[in-house]
Formats: sequence, C-alpha cells, structure tokens
Amino acid sequence: MAKGFASTTDLAEKNVTFSEIGPDLYAFTAEGDPNSAVIVGEDGCLVFDAQATPAMANKVIERVRSVTDKPIKYVVLSHYHAVRVLGASAYQAEGVVASQETWRLIEERGQQDWDSEYGRFPRLFQDAESIPGLTWPTLTFDGEMSIYLGKREVRLMQLGAGHTSGDIVAWVPDAEVMFTGDLVEYHSACYCGDAYLREWPMTLNEIREFNPKAIAPGRGDALKGLETTREAIAMTRDFVGTLYGAAEISAAKGRSLKETWDATREKMDPKFSSFAIYEHCLPFNVSRAFDEASGIDDPVIWTAERDREMWAALQG
Repeated sequence: MAKGFASTTDLAEKNVTFSEIGPDLYAFTAEGDPNSAVIVGEDGCLVFDAQATPAMANKVIERVRSVTDKPIKYVVLSHYHAVRVLGASAYQAEGVVASQETWRLIEERGQQDWDSEYGRFPRLFQDAESIPGLTWPTLTFDGEMSIYLGKREVRLMQLGAGHTSGDIVAWVPDAEVMFTGDLVEYHSACYCGDAYLREWPMTLNEIREFNPKAIAPGRGDALKGLETTREAIAMTRDFVGTLYGAAEISAAKGRSLKETWDATREKMDPKFSSFAIYEHCLPFNVSRAFDEASGIDDPVIWTAERDREMWAALQG
C-alpha cells in the first residue's frame, strides 16, 4: 500500500490538556485524539464520552480528581463508536446514557465497529484486554432528556443526524456551554464513514442557534468565545459540504469510486490536508460520501476486512 493503513503508524503519544471552559465545566483534549469532557454539579459529576479502554479512561478520571472529589454519577455517550465508549466501565458510574438510536447501532454493528477501529488506530486501545465487552447504555432516550446534578441541569438532545444517526449533544443552560461530540471538530478531520452528510449541516445549524459561549468538540482544542465556536461550526460545515459536494458531482457524472477519490482530493486537500487524522479519514469519508450520493441512505457496516479492501482499492 502507498500509505500505512489508517493510523497504524501514528504511535506518538499526544499531550493532554484539561481546561476549564465554563464554571465547573472541563474539556479533556489531546491534539486531535478523541476528546472527553466533564460537567461538575452540586452532588456529583458527569463524563461526556468515555475513551476507548478503561486504561485510557483512567487518564480522564485522574484529571477529574484534580478538580473534584465528587462521585462520577453518569457517563454520557455521544454516539456508538468504539473509541468513545469502550472505556466506560472504568468510571463505575450509576448510569451510562445514550440515545435509543445509539443502542440500536451498538446492537447492529457494535462488535464490527470495535474490530474495525482497533485495527485502524491501535495506539488508542491501550490495555485493550481490560475492555470487558461492548458498552451497553443503562438509560436511553429519544429526542431530549435532562439530568440534574443537584440544581445543575444538563440537557441531552438529539438535534439531528450527522456523524452518526444516533448523535446527541449536552447543553448546560446555566453556563451556555455545549458538548457536541464529533458533530463539531476543530482543525481535525471529521470522520464521515458512518455519516449522514446531507443532514449534518442542518444539525450544525441547530447547534449554532444555541449561541454557545464555549464548546467541547469531538476532536481538537476546546473552544471558548462566541467567535471561536462559530468558526468551528463553520469549519465543520465547510468540511462536510466540500466532501459531499465533490462526491455528488462525481456520482452525477457516473464516475467510479476511484475517480471520485481523485476528484475529492482536488477539492479537499488545499483546505483540509493539515487537519489532524485527515489522511486516516479521507478514504472512509469518500467511500461513504460516494455511497450516499449514489442513493445508499444508511451507512454500510464497516468491518476490519472491508476497511483494508477499501483502503487498498483507493490507496494502492
């Protein structure tokens, strides 16, 4: 293969930043690796996105303990991807919360996704043997629900599909801060292999309507200030729109997947090639965009075998 598969050659440890983005609200970021976040209330706290293994989750717990000794009552999963959920057991939380659609996706494709992501990004799966199995939410909802940490309300909402069909965000009204998962990224490539690319921009519009004063994105630095949050939302919209627009034109012209790959690179590389995990994501992104533009509404399940076949077809 012309390039090392996915992120198998990315072995360098990333520097972790744990920053306060609102009163008792924290973002755990690591130079383009998957982010987690922490919401502290009067009687406990909530972790938003769990990391890939218990060992990785323990790094988040260490940072939580640097700011509070309150119990971690809830782990909220923004979506089903393995790098977000398989470390949940480390928190020993009272509840693991996700959308009902995320539950469905775990049931439908959770094991295949685990096998796939482990093969793509082994560095993120430190001490993989400690993962007890698939992470199953203990509390699910459709639409919207609120969790109360004492008097502090955390609103969990499905604002629309995008990164997956089960994405949720967390909104803390008293601070006007939002936790978006991978619906918003900052100077990091969006992974679109399981995306709904036509719907994603509309979901971003819903996020923008909240005028968040700060955002903890799925990847990239924590975002503070209305100007910065709007920049990140616009950047994400541009990434998704450029990707799908190139694929849609190619599909309309009857081009092959490989031809679509070449045409998409011409549009994407000048603007986004410096983004974290760009080269990792792009083959999966083009494949999904080509499918959606060709009328395949629901993402095809990725398996470890399909990953490498697709990569070889586009990169070989």
